[in-house]
Amino acid sequence: MTHRKLEPGKLVIASHNAGKVREIRALLEPFGIEPISAGDLGLPEPEETGTTFAENALLKAHASASASCLPALADDSGLEVAALGGRPGVYTADWAERQWFEGEPGKNWAGRDWYMAMGKVEGLLAEQGPDVDRSARFVCTLALAWPDGHAELFEGRAEGSLTWPPRGKLGFGYDPVFVLTGNALTFAEIDPADKHAISHRADAFAKLVAGAF
Repeated sequence: MTHRKLEPGKLVIASHNAGKVREIRALLEPFGIEPISAGDLGLPEPEETGTTFAENALLKAHASASASCLPALADDSGLEVAALGGRPGVYTADWAERQWFEGEPGKNWAGRDWYMAMGKVEGLLAEQGPDVDRSARFVCTLALAWPDGHAELFEGRAEGSLTWPPRGKLGFGYDPVFVLTGNALTFAEIDPADKHAISHRADAFAKLVAGAF
């Protein structure tokens, strides 16, 4: 398969997730790409109506490319837990309900309660007893779309298992409970630069780099 090459210049990161944007920016900047997030451009978040990571990634990438008239990169990623039949999967973020957090006066902000989400997963595993299979994987599907409607997909995975209680403060999402196979630390205990080299997103990006640069 012949991939369309991505030229140096501006690229919209079709995400309003600050942690995800930071990871993607760090991975792209060495290639002369100037990442700008959909949030920075004031683009709305499209409703994720897909039932697969690929469908949701394409939906977000096409929306940002069309609205900005620039190439756009979207990632849809999530946690698949073997003993839960692959859940939460594409609903990974939905398990972390939106909350309002109090900051300085007049600076309250919205976010997701990831500790609540991790607790939901652990609670469901605990219901299956102490010998439950704790294997899990992070999956990342990247969709790269152009304003003319062309798009390409790249998928990456990180296989591992879940631990409890959560450990570490360096990651985001479910990172504090995920331990990569062959590693003793959770993703939230690993220096971000080192995580970039071994994560599901890094795996997907290696495939994107091979095809798009």
